[in-house]
Amino acid sequence: MVKLSPASRSNSVGKVLAIVSQKGGVGKTTTAVNIAASLARRGNKILLIDADPQGSVRFGLGLNAGSTRLGLSDFLSGAEPMQRVVRASNLPWLRVVSAGSVTESPKHDEYQKHFAESGRISELFDRARERGYTVIVDTPPGLGSITHKVLGASQHVLVPLQCEPLALQTTTQILRAIRSSLASNPGLVLDGIVLTMVELGNPASERVASYVREQLPKGLVLDISVPRTAASVDAFAAGQPVVLRTPDDPAAVAYRALAEYIAGRLT
Repeated sequence: MVKLSPASRSNSVGKVLAIVSQKGGVGKTTTAVNIAASLARRGNKILLIDADPQGSVRFGLGLNAGSTRLGLSDFLSGAEPMQRVVRASNLPWLRVVSAGSVTESPKHDEYQKHFAESGRISELFDRARERGYTVIVDTPPGLGSITHKVLGASQHVLVPLQCEPLALQTTTQILRAIRSSLASNPGLVLDGIVLTMVELGNPASERVASYVREQLPKGLVLDISVPRTAASVDAFAAGQPVVLRTPDDPAAVAYRALAEYIAGRLT
């Protein structure tokens, strides 16, 4: 357990970046973990928050179950103070808030209620931002109350999109949700859609990528795309971001480029 240190390389107020997707299995958590690790390696102060009750962030970072038993759900319920749920990671500039004890519950209704009604999530975001942290939030898949709450308190949003036939349909749904959030949070900026799990050399995958780029407004889909690689799968299974475990892998190169793009947007 650690405190959010007031020391920083920058005195500027940090931003909140939400990682959102309409469906699961699109590489959302992998994207959040690798952007967070890449930015931390650059010397940026990062607070990675797992708002998804499935709690996959801890697996992607190799954090043990004991150290992440308490997390966001326990803070939102009022059971634990902030300093008890913010954890150190293997990277000096990266702090993590796991999903917490909600991952042990078969029902997530109470967690969703706390998230939607509590002002503590804004308190957590504001405290981190005041200390110069960039807050990266891994949201649950779908457009439920948690995602809407996070979007209402964020300045930036990134949408990972798996390169599959249903890609365009799911994109339309998530874009509607973002437009809805803009009504109450006009400061929210869509940084773009990043294609994930692209199978290079697969005609079907490449056709989907081309179709999505043609159908959506120019510039909305980023030029950066993340290929599906064995190394990225192995890295997550090993509890390490691929940008650290296999830095020369094409997926790692893509994630570093994505982090560089995001860094420019956040400033």
